[in-house]
Parts: sequence; structure tokens; C-alpha cells
Amino acid sequence: MFKRPPTPEREPAGDGPEPVRTKALRAARQAVRILAAELGTPAGPGTPLFAGVQNRWLRRLPYLAAFVFTVSLLPSGVNVLHNDYGMSGGLAGALATAQSVPLLLAVTRPLQAWWVIFAADLVGAAALIGTDGVAGRTWPWPPTVIVGYLALMLALSLRERRRTLIAVWLTTGAAGILAETIAPDRSQSTWVLMFVLAGVMLLMGAALRERGDAQRKLQEQETISEAERARRTLLEERTRIARELHDVVAHHMSVITVQADSAPYRISGIPQEAQEEFGAIATTARESLAEMRRLLGVLRSEETERQGGPEKAPQPGIGQLPKLVEATVRAGVPVELVLPQEPVVPEPAVDLSAYRIVQEALANVVRHAPGAQTRVSVTTTGDGARLTVLVVNSRPPVPSAPLETSGTGHGLVGMRERVRLVDGTLDTGPLPDGGFRVAAQLPLSAPLSGAAPLSAKDSDSP
Repeated sequence: MFKRPPTPEREPAGDGPEPVRTKALRAARQAVRILAAELGTPAGPGTPLFAGVQNRWLRRLPYLAAFVFTVSLLPSGVNVLHNDYGMSGGLAGALATAQSVPLLLAVTRPLQAWWVIFAADLVGAAALIGTDGVAGRTWPWPPTVIVGYLALMLALSLRERRRTLIAVWLTTGAAGILAETIAPDRSQSTWVLMFVLAGVMLLMGAALRERGDAQRKLQEQETISEAERARRTLLEERTRIARELHDVVAHHMSVITVQADSAPYRISGIPQEAQEEFGAIATTARESLAEMRRLLGVLRSEETERQGGPEKAPQPGIGQLPKLVEATVRAGVPVELVLPQEPVVPEPAVDLSAYRIVQEALANVVRHAPGAQTRVSVTTTGDGARLTVLVVNSRPPVPSAPLETSGTGHGLVGMRERVRLVDGTLDTGPLPDGGFRVAAQLPLSAPLSGAAPLSAKDSDSP
């Protein structure tokens, strides 16, 4: 015979819901811990409200508001508790003080002020149960308590985190629900009104704070973007100058290569060692030219590549200034040009820098002061060692409107870079009569050593 398998013992009926109750209790304890942590961790204590506002009167506004609420609610609270509810004068004064004076603390430490005021409100609600005047009146929160609590909610919402505000709001509602269970007979319950109005004030204050934070972050981002834009403009100008100077350097290297290759044929009787040395010089010059072309390829902009490569035209100099001035006059700007009486032959880098400075200055006149009388002067100093470039324009005619009302300083950045490249000086700025002045002094012989590193002041775009 087969034996029946043993029947498993059934668990007691009362043991089934135990895991559910355990999970519920665990969740409740976790919620209480989170609530206590949020209510006990203030955000940025000690920093006054509106501390980051630049306006001095707005920074003082929280102190003024807290003072007005305190001096208004303190005597009103004593009067309501003593005369309306029949509470003893000493107890009414103590409760009214604890419910209103901490509003002064709310300017710098709103969460700590909430603990004091909320505890005083609970004590006041309990003390009102035994008074004779509670029948037919609001309970557990009298009108003065509601007004002071709402002012506190606004200060709290401007400082604390969102989770802390939710914890304060839920605690306020929980206290009202518990108070409803012991409400005195014939009293008018105000816990729902307090709960709803507190939520509205917290929501409104949090929205204002988040809007202010967004505006502040946007302003910071705009500042960073402006700095990045100035930096990018500076780098673009340096790249453009380097591309232009490539032609100058390439010309010199080409001359060295030709002279080194042709020396054995132009000069008779050169020893074999000298011929080999000239050949090594020519080889090194060709390699340098190849490296310069690679460097130009790195510095070449996307726009230049789309146009098919670098410009083939020779770089301009002082000799091309009359054509530049003529083109500017055709654009509607009366320009007077003064050149040195004796021919000046500066080094190629200086010659190019002088031309570009005048070109940028005239372009700024066309954009920002159309029709203004302009004078371009290129002279040498008394000792003949430096070249002075001066571009001065007067105030534009009244009927003329600037083609560009806001400049980026792109042209001035290029001028500074070109002057720094040849170890010169630059002075720019507005004139008392409303015009503008650009004055540069360039050495006729560019320095052999590299220019000094660019300082933070020079890198700023005007």
C-alpha cells in the first residue's frame, strides 16, 4: 500500500499580514527619519535673505518687513489672547512674544525661527483649550498666529530646499489633523485654512526663488560666454596675423634658398667645404619653407579652405594707403592722408602692421561714425627710429546714424596684437568732442627676439 504524503502544516491565519505590516512600519520610520533630517538641516544658515542683491535698499527689505510684522503682531497677539480668549496676561504676553519675535530671526535663519514659532503655536493651541473665550472662536490657530505663520512661510520658501518646504507643510497639516481630534466644543476649526494658505505661500515663494536662481545662472552664463567670445576673437586675430606673416617669412626663406644655391655659380674660387656649407644652408631653408607651409595649413581657417586656399596677393604696406583712403572716401567718409615726405622703408612686418592698423581704424569709422571727418597721419619720429600712425575722426554729423550701435572690439584686438608683434605701443580712446583716436608707434626695425607675453590687460577686448 502506498502511504499518503504528509500534509504540510498551515501557517496561522494571523501570520499572513505580518510582512505587510512590517514593510509599512519600516516605510513609516524611514519617512519620519527623512522628515526629521530635512527639518533639522537648514540651507545656508547665517546668510541674510536677498544678500546677493546689488541694490542696497532691496537688501534691507527683509529686515524692514520682519520688524513691521513683529511690532504689529506682538501687541495684537497679546490683545487677542488676553481680551478675546480670556487668557491670563502673563501667559498671553509670553506666547505672543514667542509667536512673533522670532520673525526677526527668520531673516537669516528661517528654519530655526520656524521651530520656535511652530512650538509656540502648539503650546498656545493647547493653552487655549482651557480658556473660556475659545467657544465660538477660531482654534487651534488664532488670526494673529495665521498671519505670522504665513509671513514665516514666505521667508522659509526663499531660503530652504524643496524637500524641506514639503516637510514643513506636511508637519503643519499633521499638527492640524491631530489638533482636530481634541478640538474644544463650538470652536471654529482653522487648521484647513492654515494648511492651504501655508502651501500657497510656500509654493509662491519657491517659484520666486527658483526664478531668481535661473536669472542669476543665466547672467553668469552670459558673463562666461562674453569672456569666451573675447578669447575666441583674440585667437582668431592672432591666427589671421600669423597667416599674413607667413608670406613675409616665406619670402625671406626663399631669398636665402636662392642665394645659397647660386653662390657657387656667382662667386668663383669657392672651396669645396664652402660649397657644401651653402648646399646645407639651401637644404635647411627648403625644409623650413616646407614646415612653414604645414604651419599655414594648421592656421588656415575653414573659410579660407572653402575659398580654395590662402590668398595669392602680396601683403600690403604703407605704399597702398592712398588706395585704401580713396576707397574709404568713396564709402562716404571724408579722409585726409598725410604720409612722410621722404620715402620710408620699414621691415615687412612693420609695414604690414601699419597698413592693417589704418585699415581697421577706417573700417571702425565707416561702421560707427559714418560721415565723420577723419585724418590719417603716418610720420617718423625725430630720431627716425619709430613710425607713428595716427587716425583721428571727429564727431559724426547729427543726421548720420551709426551702422553698428554696439561693437565687439574685434578691430581693436587686432590692432593690439599687431602692435605687440613688433614691440610697439598703441593708444586708443574717445575724444572730448565725441570723436575717436587711434595712435600707434612702431619701430622701423622689428625686434629680433619674440615679443613679451601677452598680459591679462592686453588680452581684454574693449
